[in-house]
Amino acid sequence: MRSLRTSWLPLLLGLISGYLFLSGFIGSGKKAQASKDETNEWQGPDINLLPNTEEGNMIRYGRELIANTSTYLGPKGRVMQVSNGMNCQNCHVESGTRAFGNALAIAAKTYPKFRPRSGKIESLEFRINECMERSLNGQALDSQSKEMKAMKAYLLWIGKGLKPGMTLAGFTTIELPYLTRAADQVAGKQIFETQCVRCHGFDGSGLMLPDSSGYLYPPLWGLGSYNTSAGLYRISRLAAFIKYNMPFNPVQTPPQLSDEDAWDLAAYISSQPRPEKKFSYDWPKLETKPPDFPFGPYADAFSEKQHKYGPFTPIKEAAKKL
Repeated sequence: MRSLRTSWLPLLLGLISGYLFLSGFIGSGKKAQASKDETNEWQGPDINLLPNTEEGNMIRYGRELIANTSTYLGPKGRVMQVSNGMNCQNCHVESGTRAFGNALAIAAKTYPKFRPRSGKIESLEFRINECMERSLNGQALDSQSKEMKAMKAYLLWIGKGLKPGMTLAGFTTIELPYLTRAADQVAGKQIFETQCVRCHGFDGSGLMLPDSSGYLYPPLWGLGSYNTSAGLYRISRLAAFIKYNMPFNPVQTPPQLSDEDAWDLAAYISSQPRPEKKFSYDWPKLETKPPDFPFGPYADAFSEKQHKYGPFTPIKEAAKKL
């Protein structure tokens, strides 16, 4: 009996060790998968599952305002006429839910926050109005209006379950590597004529809806487009947006353009005329201006032209020494 117990003991210990090893392996695998899901595979909530309540209706209205801004707030808006006819989702694709398309889900979770452009802590309402006044070249909404409350409710809802500081693939602006040269407007024009005119037209004016209430394809320059204080007027922002979203496809596809093509195309678009609008409070500290902010004064000696088209690496290197 004693020898029997002795012979079974190693086997028993082996079984226990194996169980613990497998349990630990499976458990760590689940944790790793959970971490992966949490940081890289987030999917927005389904708006079709919203209950028919006052809160649900407010969120749905907020989505409508972002998807079809012009219908409600454009030149022929049903509610008021305070914007240029573009929609918020022209810059924030699929109502701000598409990865790499200036997604809004995580953005709402970061406000209020300090931003160097204004030099102050901004509320979410302030940030929404920045888009209204810059990208939509319009007027600010009353922070207590139904429309402002609806957009805020929608933005907070699509970020449901997210936590500040989470790293989500495609939910932050991807900065393209700087070129070693200035972005080429001439090359950009050639790319525009082969890749963009079928939607935006040779004159960049886009394509209006039959009733002229807004655009099927938004204008890239001209009086109906975003103004010179919009984020996309900076070619680094525009190049990144172009790279991951254009030519537009309803189903997200891998980038169709090279980095160089995206930079050159952005340079051409930004070289075209558009509404001019400046805000006196922008970049109160000159040393915080991005390398591609195209309006002086600057804390360095580089020209406005180089600040607009590059090359940007010398500007960035000089900034490190300030």
